Formats: sequence, C-alpha cells, structure tokens
Amino acid sequence: MLFASYRKENSTQHIASSLLKFSLPLILSGVLQQLYNWVDAFIVGNVEGELALAAIGASSPVINLYVMSISGFCLGLGILFAQKYGSQDTASIPQLLCAFSLLLGLLFVVLTVVGIWQCQPLLQLLHTTADTLDLAKQYLQIVFAGVPFLAVYNVYAAALRGIGDSRAPFYSIVFSSLVNVLLDLIFVLLLHWGVAGAAWATLISQAAMTVYLLVYAVRKHAVLRFRLSWGTAPDSIVRQGLRWGLPPMLQSSISALGSLLLQNFMNGFDTQTVAAITTAYRVDSIILLPIINLGSGISTLVAQSYGAGESGRSRKILLVGTLLMLLGSLLLTVLIIPTGGFLIAMFGAGADAVAIGQNFFQRIACFYVVYGLATALRGYLEGVGDVLYSSIAGIVSLCTRIAASYALASLYGNMIIAYAEAFSWGVLLLLYLIRLLCKRAYRKAVLLTGSDNSLDSMGHAESSGSA
Repeated sequence: MLFASYRKENSTQHIASSLLKFSLPLILSGVLQQLYNWVDAFIVGNVEGELALAAIGASSPVINLYVMSISGFCLGLGILFAQKYGSQDTASIPQLLCAFSLLLGLLFVVLTVVGIWQCQPLLQLLHTTADTLDLAKQYLQIVFAGVPFLAVYNVYAAALRGIGDSRAPFYSIVFSSLVNVLLDLIFVLLLHWGVAGAAWATLISQAAMTVYLLVYAVRKHAVLRFRLSWGTAPDSIVRQGLRWGLPPMLQSSISALGSLLLQNFMNGFDTQTVAAITTAYRVDSIILLPIINLGSGISTLVAQSYGAGESGRSRKILLVGTLLMLLGSLLLTVLIIPTGGFLIAMFGAGADAVAIGQNFFQRIACFYVVYGLATALRGYLEGVGDVLYSSIAGIVSLCTRIAASYALASLYGNMIIAYAEAFSWGVLLLLYLIRLLCKRAYRKAVLLTGSDNSLDSMGHAESSGSA
C-alpha cells in the first residue's frame, strides 16, 4: 500500500498536477498585481494628467531597485524554507522566519531613511525632468515608507511558498489590490491629493497586505509561529539564510541597474520606438508570468523533494516541468505573434509605434521556448541549492545582452532590442545546460567509484548555497 502511494505521488500526472496547482496562484497574483498597477496609472493619469503620470513613472527605477533586492533575497530564502520543510526540519523554519523578518525589516528601515533623505539627488541622477522633479520627489518619499512592509511581506511569502502554500500570497494581493484601487478613488478622484494621494494609497495597501499575510500565516500554519526575539535563531541559521539569499539578491540588484542602462540605450532611438518597446515590455510582463511562475513551482517542489532525500523525484519534477514549460511557451508564442500589434494599439500607440511593436513581438516571441527551457533548468538548479551559480549565470546573461545591444545596433537598428534579449536567453540556457551536464557526470562518477552517497549534487556544499 505504501509502495502504491509512493508510485502515485511520483507519477507524471501527479507531479504535473502538483506543479500546476502550486504555480497557478502565483501566475494569478502576478497578473493581478500588473493589472492593478495599470488601474493605478489610469486613475492618476486621467484625473491629474500626464505630468503626474510621468512623475510616478520617473520614480519607478528607484523603487524597483529596492523591490528587486528584497524579492531576490527572498527567492533564495524561499528555496531554503522548502528544503527545510521537505527534510522535516520544521524547528528551523520559525527560526529563519524570525531572524530574517527582523533583519530585512530593520535593514530596509535604514535604507528607507537614506532613500527619503537622498530622494532628490537620486532622481536628478536619473535625469528626471525639471517639470516632474518635485512631484516625483513627493511621491517617492511617501512610497519609500512602505518598503519595510514589503521586506517583511516577502519573507513571509517565501516561507509560505516554501511549505507549499502559494494561495496565501494570492489572497493577500487580491486584498491589497482592492484596498489600493479604493483608496486611489478616494484620495485622487474625490479628495484631489494628486500624486501624494496615489502614494498614500500604495503605502496603506502594502501595509494592509503585510498584516493580512502575517495574520493568515500565524492562524493557518503552526510551523510559522514564533516569539519575536533575535535569540530565537542561532548564528548558523542566520549564516545559512545569508548564503542562500545574498547571491540572488545581488543578481536582482545588478539586473535592476542593468535595466537602467538598457533604458538609456533604448532612449537613443526615436520616440515611436521608445513608446512601442516600453509598451511591449508592459505586455510582456504579463505574457511571461506563466513561464516565470512555473519555474518557481519547479524550484519549490524540487527543493522539497531534495530536502526529503528524494533525488530521483527531483529529476522527475524537472522532466515533467520542462515538458509543461515547452507546451506553455509554445502556446504563448502562437498567441502573441498574431496579436502583438493589437495589444500595443490598446494602449493608444500610433500606427508607427504599433508597427514597431508588432515587429518586436514577431521576433522575440519565437524565443519564448528558449526562455522557458532556461527557466525550467534554473528552477531545478536553484531547488537543489545551486543559487550562487544560477545568480552568476543571470549576471553573465545580462552582460551579454547589454554588450550585444550596443555592439550590434548599427546592424539591426531598433530590432536589436529583441535580438539582444533573445541572445541573452540562449546564453542563459547554455550555461544551465553545462551545469546540469556537469552534475550528471558527477553522479555517474560517484556511482562508479562509490565515494559519495550524494547522487544529485556536486557535494553537499550546494545545500548551503555555494556553487
């Protein structure tokens, strides 16, 4: 009976079902978050005008740097939570949760104070136009106050995903979205507080989202309850969390800075190109969510299985996840190639911008499969603890994209934006394949020599976050 149950849990159908059930709430969360950001911009733009909308947009790169740093750190932390949960080391989970809720919360309180203090120099460094500078500063100083809430929220969301609960973050974002839109209508539309009203709506909704998730986690999962005390977590737990969290945090921060360089590169083309590509990336941010979050599902399920010592199941999750990723990315390609121009036109772009956007999608969508396969391999490697290598691969990929953009612009014109990104995806896939083949060769060597009991990693050092 136990053998039959084990076989059922390791069947292709069961693994595919588990991946989809875990990933679907993450995909819906991302879509909802993007949609409510659009509603946010729609309300501000229509009530206060283009200047207010531009001021909010000008502050986005600074906020994104903070947000990507937090989410990057918690990506690694979430994999560690999943491995601890899979290995039944539940005593470590509240220790990790307590330590990093305090650590990240306090760290970003300090960084928030610095951000508010240095707000204007930061905006000037980004060449914010004079007519939007004061409004952008006003918006940014208020929104900065919500960053510590985001830090604590992401730690709890990582813990919940690590123990297999991906629905809770979705529920919290639904709640936050409703609060944000309602407060936007009150503060901006009724009270005419302008960009300050939009900022306060964002801040309050982030605080509400964090409180909601904390209450949910404590009431629903006994393993996530702890007494607020730094001494709850031994130094070894803190060091382990840092080893897992810092590499993806560094990668995310570098990616945010790289995005600024790429934005500067893109601004060198004509206005129609800028309008088309920025709108295309807004659409792309939703289109690619199934790929990104299925990768997160692979990572979490692999981490749980790896933590439980089921290396064979981890590899089967990779196989099933890769097949799902292949099907999903092909479907997205088929959907976006004929409709890309229409989606650009929905945002009010002119005929020239629509044509550029259509050309962009016809080129980049052909490589969604490459990106999907790379994301599946990344999920597996991070799930077994290879977060440092994954982070390095991501940084190398970004560097090749930036280099290709500047080096080949004279040959391909504005379409180099698509080709350079596609090329960077190919580099990423190649790097992950090389790592996977090295692991496979290592397993074979271990089987032949019998010198190591680990059949799924290049030494147990990976499980502590080293490459």
